[in-house]
Amino acid sequence: MSREVIGRTREREILTEALNSHRSELVAVYGRRRIGKTYLIREFFGKQITFSFTGLSTGNRKEQIKNFMLKLNETTDMFSKDKIPADWLEAFSYLKKFLKSIKQSSKKKVIFIDEFPWVDSHKSGFLPAFENFWNDYCTTRRDLVVVVCGSAAAYMVKKIVNNTKGLSKRLTQTIKLEPFNLEETRAFFQYKRIPMEEYEILKIYMVLGGVAEYLEHVKSGESAVMTIENLCFQKGAYLADEYDHVFKSLFEESSHHQKIMDAIAGGRKKGSTRDEILKSLGISSGGRFSNALEDLIQSGFVLKYDAYVDNTKSSLYKIYDEFCLFHLQFILPFKGSKWTQIFQKQEYISWCGYAFETICLKHIQQIKRALKCDQIMSKNYSWNNKNAQVDLVIDRSDDVINLCEIKFHNQEFSMDANDLKNLRNKENQFRANTRTKKGIYTSMITTWGVNTNQYSQAIVANNLTMHCLFE
Repeated sequence: MSREVIGRTREREILTEALNSHRSELVAVYGRRRIGKTYLIREFFGKQITFSFTGLSTGNRKEQIKNFMLKLNETTDMFSKDKIPADWLEAFSYLKKFLKSIKQSSKKKVIFIDEFPWVDSHKSGFLPAFENFWNDYCTTRRDLVVVVCGSAAAYMVKKIVNNTKGLSKRLTQTIKLEPFNLEETRAFFQYKRIPMEEYEILKIYMVLGGVAEYLEHVKSGESAVMTIENLCFQKGAYLADEYDHVFKSLFEESSHHQKIMDAIAGGRKKGSTRDEILKSLGISSGGRFSNALEDLIQSGFVLKYDAYVDNTKSSLYKIYDEFCLFHLQFILPFKGSKWTQIFQKQEYISWCGYAFETICLKHIQQIKRALKCDQIMSKNYSWNNKNAQVDLVIDRSDDVINLCEIKFHNQEFSMDANDLKNLRNKENQFRANTRTKKGIYTSMITTWGVNTNQYSQAIVANNLTMHCLFE
């Protein structure tokens, strides 16, 4: 590695295994735009990348092939006098010739194809040619690592990971690159020498998420409020038009994707059912809608999670990408306004609770670690009936259930008699409704913790703060 890669522990282990294996490896890397896929590959492999090529976002077949050859000619002068190949089969034959000119050795050579889905346009013939390149040539060698990368997650899953044709069961490693978690975000700021308290990191994370490219623009010495003002609201702000750029780069403008995001954002804070989304859009269910919704899930923009209403299990959909949610809730409707004024509104204060709850759902393993049950299998879901609602249920295989109450406050939370009554009702409603025989424990997850008094002592079994999310 030429420079430090923050976090990504498991991903680096996978890439190391690919370098050290006894065979050639085909690695697929996919994830949300701006998440750091290209950075990870380039910085991890460094000078071991023998050839790299990035697809054009709007190029036709002829333009993509020309781009491919220009990159190949930057790498070697073997083909400087050759004409541009007529198709992708011929183009890959040039790459084969180049690789054959390099003596085989125990040291792996890395071939990196970035934005793979952009190259595989309709009737381009790129994917079959690549399949042939891998099957006919790469598998005959032991010293190649071929990395294919793409932001169009649905394409990568369908055409590469779950390929049923030439690449069926040929993929040797798969990396779905997720946003940084809170621990990695803190490490990122430390690496950038930006001193920041965890509460400020949390407020920035609720807006930018763990998207590496966005976090790159956070400046030392600025508060979370000023960071959001400068990146999202001031004239010419870096992220002012990012939402539209993200969707235009991944999906067709006429698609359902942005409409689905709008429908979910305008629905219930706890999430919307599939039928509720369809009703909001005024359409009937069909393949186009289903494919678009699955695209959003695979790309990390929407979360599909289990929810129980009484004893009936259902699936709810909520926006899972912090920046997309913030854009729809604040950047779009308050365009031209000052965040330094908006953040004091009750609308933002209420929204923080919802955003904090979503972040907790992303950090369930950290929560379980704080509860000392991270080695125990569990089902995690939300639950409600007409009389009570539980933000997060951790239903454990050791006959214990944690009913998690999630609250965002700018100071220590102090319970009163009404809070005690509300939490006791949730316990009673849950036990009566589910008829569970397991032990039920109320667990509070708050920013600064719960103040110890007669009410909290009567019901709170676990008092967790935001700090556990950083562990």
